[in-house]
Amino acid sequence: MSTDTTAAWPRVAAVIKDDGSGEVNISGKTHPVQAEDLPGARAAVVELVADTADKLGRSVRATMTDPEGDWPLIIAADGTVEADDSTPARPRERDAEDNETPSAEEPAIATDSPAAATVGPAPEHAAVPAIATEPKAPATRREARQSFLTQEQTEEPATRGWRGALSRVGLRVSPSDAERSERADVHEVSQHWPGPRTIAIVNGKGGASKTPTTVLLAAVFARYGGAGVLTWDNNQTRGTLGWRTEQGPHDATLLDLLPQTDRLLSTGAQSADLAHFVHHQTRDRYDVLRSKPMELASAQRVDAADVDAIHQVASKYYRLIFIDSGNDESDPMWQRMIDHTDQLVVATTTRDDHAEAGALLLEALAERDERTAQLAAQAVVVVNQADPKANNVGRVADGYRAIARDAITIPHDPAMVDGVLRYGSLRPATQRAWLAAGAAVARGL
Repeated sequence: MSTDTTAAWPRVAAVIKDDGSGEVNISGKTHPVQAEDLPGARAAVVELVADTADKLGRSVRATMTDPEGDWPLIIAADGTVEADDSTPARPRERDAEDNETPSAEEPAIATDSPAAATVGPAPEHAAVPAIATEPKAPATRREARQSFLTQEQTEEPATRGWRGALSRVGLRVSPSDAERSERADVHEVSQHWPGPRTIAIVNGKGGASKTPTTVLLAAVFARYGGAGVLTWDNNQTRGTLGWRTEQGPHDATLLDLLPQTDRLLSTGAQSADLAHFVHHQTRDRYDVLRSKPMELASAQRVDAADVDAIHQVASKYYRLIFIDSGNDESDPMWQRMIDHTDQLVVATTTRDDHAEAGALLLEALAERDERTAQLAAQAVVVVNQADPKANNVGRVADGYRAIARDAITIPHDPAMVDGVLRYGSLRPATQRAWLAAGAAVARGL
């Protein structure tokens, strides 16, 4: 059967109302429609147009107008409905009285008619082999039957854009490639891995966007994957993680936690005990272990053994640990962090000195030992367009892709410039970019 959908003939236009009445005009001939309700009228329209498609031997374009808007569709002979991307849909806002009619909440076109039972793209069938072999007889009764637990996985209908609008008015339309890609990234960051994972965010230059990268990656994983996410300011010199995040009902820092590590690692300790030392982010659902930037480095010196103790506590109570690092790569605190790292993230802006510092760091780690060489090779680079006028974002990312596993670019966003960082305050395009960055990190865990 031909699948040509480019023909302008026949012209099909359907108009239906909330009460289930309406009509379908097919090349000048009017066919009345009467159903019990709006979803039933939609089903009747699909059945009528599918019958025409069957007679023509090809799919037919149709415009369906209902109280929710005007919907350009492609309807096949088997009742399959797809959005017609060649013509824009025109969703309509309904007034408060109309909105009381729960048409958008009704299930997708449902009817006993076979022609309208399937809505969405038709499945592709594999070609039949040229040479057929004799089927092998089942050896056991279990092999002879299909398991009742075997279920076909059905793709959820579209929720975004005008495809999503079609789905909300009862037409089950498949998602776009962009929505499928977003769903795949959400799936990546929503996973829970066996055992804790530690992600270190690094760059030897200050101001290279390490703290925003730490905060927003943690927000992505906590929002989509649930609790058990910690950010830790592993910085001897004015770490700013506490300044860019929400403060809890206390001012505790890692200096207050260190004397309590033995107690927190004991069998009698409870996860709620950590609330005395970490600052919960009420909107983004992760916790923050602050440093104390008001003190001089000499007054809050933390050594490698302290890093081990803090990491032991973090690993007991959290599934993901994001470490915001300092700038001194020779500091034992920094080097011990690398020893605990499962996934390395290089944060950089588009500034040449920031980008060069991150690349030099990867090269140095590649030469340190076999383990850190592997960390460097599997690193994810996050390129933040801190300067709205910068036009070299792609060039910086491309340069890193030669030495790292992946490089993700983040567009400029005023909500990232100053103050407390919250994922929900970002523009949709920025949120999508951070989700992609989180997915890239997740693929390395």
